[in-house]
Amino acid sequence: MQTMRTSLLVVGAGPGGYVCAIRAAQLGINTAIVESEKFGGTCLNVGCIPSKAIIHAAQEFHALERYSKTTENSIGITAQAAAIDLAHTMKWKDSIVQRLNSGVGSLLKKAGVKTLSGHAQFLDGKSVVVKSSDGEVKVHCDNVVIATGSEPAEIPSLPFSEHVLDSTGVLSLTHVPKTLAVVGGGYIGLELGTSFAKLGADVTIVESAERILPQYDEQLTAPVASQLKHLGVKVLTNTRAVDFDTQNHRLCVEDSIQQQSHVDASKVLVTVGRKARLAGYGLEELSLNMTNNAVAIDEHCQTSMRGVYAIGDITGEPMLAHRAMAQAELVAARLSGQSVTWDKLCIPAVCFTDPEIVCVGLSPTQARERGIEIQVGEFPFMANGRAMSLQSEAGFIRVVSDAENHAVLGVQAVGADISELAAAFTLAIEMGARTDDIAMTIHAHPTMGEAFQEACMNALGHGLHL
Repeated sequence: MQTMRTSLLVVGAGPGGYVCAIRAAQLGINTAIVESEKFGGTCLNVGCIPSKAIIHAAQEFHALERYSKTTENSIGITAQAAAIDLAHTMKWKDSIVQRLNSGVGSLLKKAGVKTLSGHAQFLDGKSVVVKSSDGEVKVHCDNVVIATGSEPAEIPSLPFSEHVLDSTGVLSLTHVPKTLAVVGGGYIGLELGTSFAKLGADVTIVESAERILPQYDEQLTAPVASQLKHLGVKVLTNTRAVDFDTQNHRLCVEDSIQQQSHVDASKVLVTVGRKARLAGYGLEELSLNMTNNAVAIDEHCQTSMRGVYAIGDITGEPMLAHRAMAQAELVAARLSGQSVTWDKLCIPAVCFTDPEIVCVGLSPTQARERGIEIQVGEFPFMANGRAMSLQSEAGFIRVVSDAENHAVLGVQAVGADISELAAAFTLAIEMGARTDDIAMTIHAHPTMGEAFQEACMNALGHGLHL
């Protein structure tokens, strides 16, 4: 068995892992990273990036299809009947993933990070065996970062198969299924379910809670529910999936009074959440404290073992790539001797449905639960000139601020491409902006961003355009 020594070993090359390795190497730390699959992890290969590519393709197809129907044409555009070659679309999606894979590899090489291809098995907190088809390498390290990510949660009665797919499987389809049942009305299920509805599938959403996207307040999700209805998507709430009849391609479901029925489904997409990827790495050899089936960490991303850090999805919710990246930079900085700690005021959450949803900081309910007297200002996109010209009037921006000093505590928004304003919302909170600051800042006209300014004006009681 070959052996090597490094100051830092990063296990997992997802968004958290590769960013940690690059930043650590840039800060002068002798760094190695091990990955058994492709660089980029779930996010780049089978999650964030490919799903957004399919969402875009579906939107483009849906727009052409709409313009081919004269009854829905209101701006004078006509088009021939739209068609899609999903296999070709998937190849285009894969080309984007491949470009990013290569990019990550180049960045690691440029930073001087040693890359090991293989599966990591912990022996203890200072040594790991990397197993590959070329043999085994024993790596000794001073510090280790665990960044193994997460994996789709499975329903025991609906094991993944040719017809029962997880989010990875559905992103590899080469034909649009005639009927698609989506089990789980969270953000992943609705993003992909909406896309396949736009591509022509007959989609049914099965959600066990009282409504879709239960983590968001009902006012935010109302425009999404309206669009699902417009697309012909059937939504079954207070309903759970029981099993799948592979012979007749029917999903058995049960409502709140235990009455069973069937949903036609040539394919079933199960999106009931994700879980930390803990098994198969020898983590049982380490003395790690756990919280909610995830690795517990402190404000420095250190585990219960000295010199052992954990970042990203393996540390639990929120399982977001940008959270993992921020944790990665923190760990690298700390290992280089900098005195840093996790002090983020907020982490933006984005749901790429139609329309999109963004939540940053505190909601009105959360702020009141903390005993804060608040001011709330809203502005609807139906009163925004740019939104009208884009035929994207659904939704609004809501600003939550402290009534005493007008500090922005949170922003919630729903609207077309509203994800592009997430950074502005987050920056306002992190910089300690007040609603006065945003209201008095000149916003370019006509833009969707003006709704942010108008919402702040309304919070202060002197709105202009509402």
